[in-house]
Amino acid sequence: MTRLNKYIADSGVTSRRKSEELILQGRISVNGKTVKELSFKVDPEKDIVCFDGEKIARQKHLYFLLNKPKGTVTTTNDEKNRRTVIDLIRTKEKIFPVGRLDYNTTGVLLLTNDGYFANLLTHPKNNVPRKYEVTLDRELEEDDVQKFLKGILIDGVKGKFTSLKFIKRSTKKIVEVTTTEGRNHFVKNMFKALSYSVTSLNRTHFGIFSADIPAGTYRILSSPEVKKAIETYAK
Repeated sequence: MTRLNKYIADSGVTSRRKSEELILQGRISVNGKTVKELSFKVDPEKDIVCFDGEKIARQKHLYFLLNKPKGTVTTTNDEKNRRTVIDLIRTKEKIFPVGRLDYNTTGVLLLTNDGYFANLLTHPKNNVPRKYEVTLDRELEEDDVQKFLKGILIDGVKGKFTSLKFIKRSTKKIVEVTTTEGRNHFVKNMFKALSYSVTSLNRTHFGIFSADIPAGTYRILSSPEVKKAIETYAK
């Protein structure tokens, strides 16, 4: 059994919050009867759910992992007509990116039509780790390493890296950082706060998922992968 608002959201009609509004407005019926209870549950295999009298067909959930290349926008459409990450995925179904990566940031990006899955991986309370390979404009000073690990203020809110290490012995310009933060431009803003500039940024891991395919390509996530992610981060 599935809560009615989740069923509506999963069908792609609207968000879960908006689904609750539709229910309270009396615009949703189940098996011909209007339902106004937010806690109402339906059987996806048997019950007929309608919105304003039109049957809602449950949407099949899709899950993609893209190794995002440079020069793509993480959005469903772009007013400047730049290439978006959606353009790289061959599907006729409506999907959206899970979180964001900057225009020239590369690496792991998930795309789906499952709002629950997306919220699970992006909600701050779930502490989903993101790992990045960062190239800086100058060598990272040892004293600053500890500052990043202890935490510094970004826009008045404390942020930190849960780990930071040097990737190569020959240079301290290239580092690997891990964080559970999902704020926009977080990694770049962290380094900027201590007067470093990020010259390249690649997300190598997002939760249990890694960039295991060539840049610019994508693959469909398997059911066991999706299930593992849900089991790992659902509280």
